[in-house]
Amino acid sequence: MEKGNRVIRIANAPVSYGVFELARPDLVALPEGEELARWISEAGYQGIDLGPVGLLGRGAELTDRLRRHGLELAGGWVDLPFAGADDDFARAMANLDDILDVFVAAAETGPPLAPLPTLADSGSAARKARPGGAPELTLRGDDWARFADRVNIATARVRDRGLEPTFHHHACTYVETPEEVDALLASTDVGLTFDSGHLLIGGGDPLPDFRRWRDRINHLHLKDARTRILHEALQADDPMRSVWEKRVFVPLGQGDLAVTELVDEIIGSGYSGWLIVEQDVVPRSTAEVERAKAEQVANRDALRAWFA
Repeated sequence: MEKGNRVIRIANAPVSYGVFELARPDLVALPEGEELARWISEAGYQGIDLGPVGLLGRGAELTDRLRRHGLELAGGWVDLPFAGADDDFARAMANLDDILDVFVAAAETGPPLAPLPTLADSGSAARKARPGGAPELTLRGDDWARFADRVNIATARVRDRGLEPTFHHHACTYVETPEEVDALLASTDVGLTFDSGHLLIGGGDPLPDFRRWRDRINHLHLKDARTRILHEALQADDPMRSVWEKRVFVPLGQGDLAVTELVDEIIGSGYSGWLIVEQDVVPRSTAEVERAKAEQVANRDALRAWFA
């Protein structure tokens, strides 16, 4: 969709097909980069998220793959231990430039919308044991000040490479609940990746929260979620894995998200940027991989009322 100077382009991501750190390759072979690019292109998306670094290739391999499939790089997950030990954060920052090389290569091809490195917190064992967050797990005082300082350091590093970063609030991390998103926005100048599904998990309300944060939102992840599954998952021995394996994220319109109202609000707000459809799944069989493919076609079709 293009209107005046506003551009909204629609993308999908490898995580919608089970390609992320919770995958079960011991149970089913997952698609490689070439296959994913073809599936996402054939489903009618204009862009693709990076997925694990190297999945889509690097340099000329990456840009050639994107060109052949008529895709652009939309963004990509870059988690850093913002709440971790000093040595852990220093090591992660030392590796950041290598990751940013991938984004720079894609940006240099001159797409209508540049890819946004999507910064996120790595979380902790305590947060992964409590999807949805808890007041006693929220960072405050000096701990939060150190966290925010590190986000500002990473933000500056990305901008030094000629790219604009965004920060992803995410389940099982230290920026998960609306209160924590508010603190991030008050303590940094990084743009926000608004993720409707993770916001539902974190106890937010997507429509009023989108309106409240609109001026800082520079990236969108549109996903639906069933919060009832979250409460079931919290009873499991491994709550984080249980959230994903129990399919808390569902096709658009099948969960708790008011899809029509939110998309209308996004368009009416004048938002310009990537809208990435995500539906995190953990396939455990070939049939479930095929189901993921079909659901991403259905998700794209569901958006054609707004984005042809």
